[in-house]
Amino acid sequence: MSLFKARDWWSTVLGEKEEFDQGCLCLADVDNSGNGQDKIIVGSYMGYLRIFNPHPVKTGDGAQAEDLLLEVQLRDPILQVEVGQFVSGTEMLHLAVLHSRKLCVYSVSGTLGNVEHGNQYQIKLMYEHNLQRTACNMTYGSFGGVKGRDLICIQSMDGMLMVFEQESYAFGRFLPGSLLPGPLAYSSRTDSFITVSSCRQVESYKYQVLAFATDADKRQETEQQKLGSGKRLVVDWTLNIGEQALDICIMSFNQSASSVFVLGERNFFCLKDNGQIQFMKKLDCSPSCFLPYCSVSEGTVNTLIGNHNSLLHVYQDVTLKWASQLPHVPVAVRVGSLRDLKGVIVTLSEDGHLQCSYLGTDPSLFQAPKVESRELNYDALDAELKELQKIIKDVNKSQGVWPMTEREDDLKISAMVSPNLDSVSQAPDVEVGTDHVPSVTVKVTLQNRVALQKTKLSVYVQPPLVLSRDQFTFEFTAPEMTRTVAFSVFLKGSYAPPELEGNAVVSYARPTGIPRVIQCKFRLPLKLVCLPGQPSKIASHKLTIDTNKPPVSLLSLFPGFANQSEEEQVNVMGFRFLGGSQVTLLASKTSQRYRIQSEQFEDLWLITNELILRLREYFEKQGSKDFACSFSGSMPLQEYFALIDHHFELRKNGEKLEELLSERAVQFRAIQRRLLTRFKDKTPAPLQHLDTLLDGTHQQVMALADAVEENQASLLQAFSRLRSATHLLLLLVGLWQKLSADQVAILEAAFLPLQHDTQELGWEETVDAAVSHLLKTCLSKSSKEQALSLGSQLSKPRDTSRLKKHITLLCDRLAKGGRLCLSTDAAAPPAMVMPGGCAPIPESDLEERSPEQDSTELFSGHKHPSAEPPVPEVASLQGVSE
Repeated sequence: MSLFKARDWWSTVLGEKEEFDQGCLCLADVDNSGNGQDKIIVGSYMGYLRIFNPHPVKTGDGAQAEDLLLEVQLRDPILQVEVGQFVSGTEMLHLAVLHSRKLCVYSVSGTLGNVEHGNQYQIKLMYEHNLQRTACNMTYGSFGGVKGRDLICIQSMDGMLMVFEQESYAFGRFLPGSLLPGPLAYSSRTDSFITVSSCRQVESYKYQVLAFATDADKRQETEQQKLGSGKRLVVDWTLNIGEQALDICIMSFNQSASSVFVLGERNFFCLKDNGQIQFMKKLDCSPSCFLPYCSVSEGTVNTLIGNHNSLLHVYQDVTLKWASQLPHVPVAVRVGSLRDLKGVIVTLSEDGHLQCSYLGTDPSLFQAPKVESRELNYDALDAELKELQKIIKDVNKSQGVWPMTEREDDLKISAMVSPNLDSVSQAPDVEVGTDHVPSVTVKVTLQNRVALQKTKLSVYVQPPLVLSRDQFTFEFTAPEMTRTVAFSVFLKGSYAPPELEGNAVVSYARPTGIPRVIQCKFRLPLKLVCLPGQPSKIASHKLTIDTNKPPVSLLSLFPGFANQSEEEQVNVMGFRFLGGSQVTLLASKTSQRYRIQSEQFEDLWLITNELILRLREYFEKQGSKDFACSFSGSMPLQEYFALIDHHFELRKNGEKLEELLSERAVQFRAIQRRLLTRFKDKTPAPLQHLDTLLDGTHQQVMALADAVEENQASLLQAFSRLRSATHLLLLLVGLWQKLSADQVAILEAAFLPLQHDTQELGWEETVDAAVSHLLKTCLSKSSKEQALSLGSQLSKPRDTSRLKKHITLLCDRLAKGGRLCLSTDAAAPPAMVMPGGCAPIPESDLEERSPEQDSTELFSGHKHPSAEPPVPEVASLQGVSE
């Protein structure tokens, strides 16, 4: 049994599905028995009032029937219960019950039973007050120094204090600036009420000031008040604690001093009665309730603090003296004397767990048995050890040190894209140019093997593609459950996305609490962003892809894009992206080549990638496993560099616009301050055209804000086009040098590091650092280059010349036979001549020439792609019918 655990002396559970809060628990001799034993009074939000007198036969017993003295259901929810001298003419204790619109005072009495049923208890209503305002909480005490009776003060939800002198209503006062009610307590030594306002400051109000202030029914100030009649409600002192308070308690140790204890959301404060901080303690856990209960030594206070980790901490001032584990999170804690046992801790949870416990230890009566001594057989132990080591070695060889099957079997995810577009588009009134935007439905299915917690599904697609819904939450309370969700994907922009691939990511927590993440990728159809179009024989940008298999009819590769008669679609096919871009695909009749051409370089990517994927799928279905593609043309670096320059120029424009907007905003605020000074001046002065200047500056601020938004939209579109062009360039490099999948993955990690482009971290500096790392590691020419280190901090470059130079050098070293790997000690082999006729370029020449000159001379054996002559075997538009 744990040492730091509250010992259960007596416990019970109150009702079913009832709710309780910090004001619902009270300990007092409510039946005036005179024996010094407290009773436990509990009220609930369901209106049940219960009074307990625990008599456990042995420690840890549950509640017996005779422990419940009284249980009665009142008509209204019970907000708070208190015991005091609330009835005039007697000093007997009575029970005050606060409802939302009523205050009731009861007397609790018991009658000795003459039969075996025992004593009988009943309550009698002494008086009640109907409240005009909704109550929040209450406090009581000898307000004004009265003797032999207690007065009650109720705080309403709108910040009004209502004072009741037992059976009569005294007065009501509104607290100044009250927005939300806070905890309320009464200090008898200073005769003042202390609360915490919504301004997060402790406030103290003298009772005499409240009594002589203006009545709450007259909230408007009169002329007499304005002249200083002394009836204004003035706060005695305030202290800003910077957080909301959960509870307030006043402790008086003698007649000369008292302390105000405030429990905040993160800190515990002890204040003097004049508002000065005596000490404070920063709490490690979020507190739920507290109770300062006694002073063990001179000048110190012991405090019980319960928190949401089900722990009860005992502090002596700011020093933690004890910590006990509770079976529930307490919302109220009290200390009393029950059955001649002093100092019993009574805790109540919000769902009705009532427990009486004590701190300390229970003696352990267990004694470990003596171990019989026996002789050890060392030969048998050696044989067993060798057998176990062999088993461990075999397991490590077959499954690895960390078996992954258990984790993968916790949850299975699959995604299915509908083969057809939605009959009714789910795009909410989205149009791209004159085209109607279609949508496609994607279904994601999750199946669990064990019960899982906090399962969340997030779906991502590349902009300008958007989702009808991208976040889902599941509850897998039992194993072998299946959940399926469906959502729609559609285009929201006048340009093509860089990828047609989506990603579904599921995060969950295993039963052991370990977080896990799994993902599933799905591919969207080309017809989601592309429509059949008319082929065009004139294009600025052309690419030719070589294959090792006979040409395939384009009708069989793209069956959903037939726009003309079947004969015309065999060798040529046109595509039109939503928004107007045209792409033409031509297949050679005799050779094994395909040409893709368009007016914009980046638009070639999706069609080229889709062509290669569909060719591979086609030949796999035919049973051919040696299908391969290649590219023998020149690298289109100039077109790629133009897109980089355009993207970088938009970044610089955005930075300039933001700086200009900041300057105009500062100017606008300065003019506002001057105008406000002129308007506050008692002697009117001319505005000197400040109003005209303010209006003109405001127009400039609005125009600059519009320009910033427009530049951000253009930057997002330019970044998407740059990503498309980057994908295309990497694909051509991989086909050109016949790179493996791992080497292409390294290039993609270097050139496509960011999903989003920002002013703080942009694409240019990130890619430049990654390419420089490749050039100085796996593509380095000497160990001296490997020893060079990169800068630790990325910064925005002044221009793109360095980046373009590094990209050109990367292609040159790949052309010379360099290969990519993640090992830093793998240097490039000696310089080689590229099969296409590319001669090696000295490094000194690369350092001296411009990037445009480098990229032009690097591939001097090939012509510019825009000026590439038509392939003789490829059908022209005039000869298609032939």
